[in-house]
Amino acid sequence: MVLSRGEGVWGWDIHGNRYLDCLAAYSAVNQGHCHPKIMRALMDQTRKLNMTSRAFRNDQLRPFYHEICEMTRSDKVLPVNSGAEAVETAIKTVRKRGYTVKGVSNDEVEIIVCDNNFYNW
Repeated sequence: MVLSRGEGVWGWDIHGNRYLDCLAAYSAVNQGHCHPKIMRALMDQTRKLNMTSRAFRNDQLRPFYHEICEMTRSDKVLPVNSGAEAVETAIKTVRKRGYTVKGVSNDEVEIIVCDNNFYNW
């Protein structure tokens, strides 16, 4: 199946056949395809500034950090581009906590993972 467009819960293929999208891009589009509120926000932001590299900051970063920290009751945030980066950051974070807070020595460190999972090591 080759999809060419989507709206809400529906996707259309290149032949015009309509399908109910039960995958939602593995939850990346749970809000539905082309959600009007999200499309408006995207267009409004794109008219101002559509992208900055991590080498620069932009005027939306600080409010974003604040909102995420408030929502998660945390004092730190690190936005990343992929699940692999998120998992890598989580592993580094818990290892550092093990060393500095729990007093685990380097030769006692052990990371336990499930075999045959999405992030199979």
